[in-house]
Amino acid sequence: MLDVDPSHGLGRPQIVRRRRRYGRNRLREPPRQSGLTILVNQFRSLIIVLLAAAALASFLFSEPLQGLAIGAAILFSVGFGFTTELRAIRSMEALQSLSRTHARVRRKGQMREIDAEQLVPGDVVLIEAGDRVAADLRLVEVSKLQADESALTGESVPVSKQIDPLPPETPLAERANMLFQGTVVTRGSAEGIVVAIGDSSELGRIADLTARDEDQEKETPLERRLERLGRRLVWVTLSIAAVTTGVGLLRGKSVALMVETGVALAVAAIPEGLPIVATIALARGMWYMARRHALTRRLSSVETLGSTNLILCDKTGTLTENRMAVQRFVLSFGDVDVRPRETASEGVLTRDGRPLDAREEPALESALRIAALCGNAQPARDDEEAGGGDPVEVALVTASARAGYQRRRLREEMPELREVAFDTHSKMMATFHQRDGGTWIAVKGAPEAVLEACARIRSGQEVESLSDAQRDRWLERNAELAREGLRLLALAERDAASADDPPYQDLTLVGLVALRDPPRKEVPSALEACRRAGIRVVMVTGDQPETARYVARAIDLTPSEDLQVLSGTELEAAMRSDQSGERVRRISVFTRVDPEQKLKLVDLHRRGGAVVAMTGDGINDAPALEKADIGIAMGRRGTQVAREAADMVLTDDAFQTIVVAIRQGRIIFGNIRKFILFLLSGNASEILAVAAAALFGAALPLLPLQILFLNMVLDVFPALALGFGRGDPGVMQRPPRPPREAVVTARHWIWIAAFGALIAVPVLAVRYAAPGLLGMDASGATTLSFLTLAFARLWHVFNLRDRGSQLLRNDIVANRWVWGALGLSVGVLACAVYVTPLATLLNTRGPGLWGWALAFGASLIPLVAGQLWASSPSGLPRRARGGSPDVEGSGPHLA
Repeated sequence: MLDVDPSHGLGRPQIVRRRRRYGRNRLREPPRQSGLTILVNQFRSLIIVLLAAAALASFLFSEPLQGLAIGAAILFSVGFGFTTELRAIRSMEALQSLSRTHARVRRKGQMREIDAEQLVPGDVVLIEAGDRVAADLRLVEVSKLQADESALTGESVPVSKQIDPLPPETPLAERANMLFQGTVVTRGSAEGIVVAIGDSSELGRIADLTARDEDQEKETPLERRLERLGRRLVWVTLSIAAVTTGVGLLRGKSVALMVETGVALAVAAIPEGLPIVATIALARGMWYMARRHALTRRLSSVETLGSTNLILCDKTGTLTENRMAVQRFVLSFGDVDVRPRETASEGVLTRDGRPLDAREEPALESALRIAALCGNAQPARDDEEAGGGDPVEVALVTASARAGYQRRRLREEMPELREVAFDTHSKMMATFHQRDGGTWIAVKGAPEAVLEACARIRSGQEVESLSDAQRDRWLERNAELAREGLRLLALAERDAASADDPPYQDLTLVGLVALRDPPRKEVPSALEACRRAGIRVVMVTGDQPETARYVARAIDLTPSEDLQVLSGTELEAAMRSDQSGERVRRISVFTRVDPEQKLKLVDLHRRGGAVVAMTGDGINDAPALEKADIGIAMGRRGTQVAREAADMVLTDDAFQTIVVAIRQGRIIFGNIRKFILFLLSGNASEILAVAAAALFGAALPLLPLQILFLNMVLDVFPALALGFGRGDPGVMQRPPRPPREAVVTARHWIWIAAFGALIAVPVLAVRYAAPGLLGMDASGATTLSFLTLAFARLWHVFNLRDRGSQLLRNDIVANRWVWGALGLSVGVLACAVYVTPLATLLNTRGPGLWGWALAFGASLIPLVAGQLWASSPSGLPRRARGGSPDVEGSGPHLA
């Protein structure tokens, strides 16, 4: 169909026509967010829109200075968010940049190296060990070829390749006559014909799944909560402004005065400092997590981790090390365990817990020689580790070397004469070696195939006939170990007359070798931390059910003895029979799952109300990483496609880092909730003070610019200090928040209103008592009410301590940032009164000693009341009626 002679390759006219038809070998690139897009996104907020309306009204009613000040506040908030998010996105793009890849092709009868993007269907590509495959290839020649397809299929063991035809319906993981784009050749060499490039390749198909939802921007839970809060504030503000303005106009007040009152209410209702404080708090959390090996793409992703209650976790390379290791040799005299390096101080090989010298057991010595010699893994310089090659062979060579049977030395003593490569038909491989003037054959392969070729068995110094009953017992032993999640190979040997003898006849069975892809050491403790925090972890893998089941039990994936495992085929049937998905949601392990099924699992759990984090490192994980609330890719082993799809990249590939990130996310949300309560209760006091004055026809106690100064400048410092809190030490001992819980709940609104009124009363009292008590005019009285409100809001930060905590020993008093913020704010407040340009802008003036005393004394009333309330027993349950935990790190336990 491709009209190409593999011995000659394509000619230039064919290449030109096909490039015109198929395009370049390039995957769909993720859209790069421009600076303009990021900037425009900052304005997509109802709060910003309301402030812009207030600024416009100020200009229309001849208050240009006021309008400019509000506009400056908008620009500062937008500029800060734009700068921070742009820097984060560009850092992630830099991390994801790749160098160009190349391919060796045969064109016009000559071999040449070209940029991989120039490949076209029909090109003849030459492949050898270590190459990353640049396009989908149909193999036409192979020599000992194996490929690591774990990134595409989830299979942790390299797959042997051949050229025989296969039925079209052959599953992806079993297409042994193909090499796929993005996979890596671990052994051998080959020639193949390009059959698919770019988006038409299997990799491109998966990338297309990832990109389907690109146009629908994914909102994080925090963004949804803040957006809901913003909408509520807008409607509350508009309602209060409409009522107040209507009452004022009915009483004959001027339109200009009512507009000024409306602007004052609009400015008072909006916590202008909130975007700045939230951005800084999230950016600090992002910086903190980057120091602990977790890079985040979006600021709000940090908080979303805190509300995660389900992690869908890939097995290969995430829960396991993606590195095979020999566990034991199974020989005729018993099992010989291979100790891990960290526990092998008394010996590498043990039997029944006692060290064992291989030279004392001929069968064990033969097994170690076969493991070291029958393969192609290359030893490293220190001869204690294999340098590279097939992971199974690397594990065999490493175990032999640690036991004193170094491959390099053995090859010098027993030179290799010939190799018979592994093939899928015989399921064995053999090497011929010169020994004692004769020829010795070392064989390894699938246990059932090797046992079928064996006529004898080594037992101690003797070699005995292998009976059918013995062969059955060895097969039973093989099945028993396979159920433990071990990968097994049989080892055999034979003395031959020459290197031309057939390799797989009349063999002597030496024993079995059991290998395992070991779980990461930190995973069990990380899973236990997740359980304590109310987070469920579900394994989703392309591996076999037996292997996945064993790994799940080895890492204590679930405390339940009844571990439920579902294959991809069974998953499809279960989803068809149970539309609600309840049964599927209870499953803890999914095996043989393809990319589309991973995507369905993420969607199923999200529709069930879960906040889903998806971890993975392979190409086959990318669509689910994109779909999940939080996609977490592995930075070291992760593929480029996975990193592009993820919201977070773990630079140390440690599952434990996810737990650290979740903890930080919870602390950040608790801090955000805390400073929102602080800001909104202060804003409530402004609204109540202004609205009360307008309703009773009295002069305004605060001017719009004074309110803007309090919200934009003075309040920001204490709020930031609250945002930098270290959080509750027990934050990971509680379940996550309900996904739909608002940032500010109904009980929080009651708390806000109560403290807003508590602050507004002394502010109004000072404003209308000052002319009579101190003989002040309207400007002086307004200055005093402004100072009273400023001081009261500063001291209000101490009312955010945990209810029932000690007066002088609590998280607020212990926060050094709070004391620094208070000192700075008092200094700024003095500048607002005594620095002439600022005092002129705010229409303030020095109140004198008695004025300061009156404002300071009145400001202590909310503090005293708040401390009496906080010192009383809570009277509230540890958990709220809705099932959510207490405010994480926040003072009023009203969640």
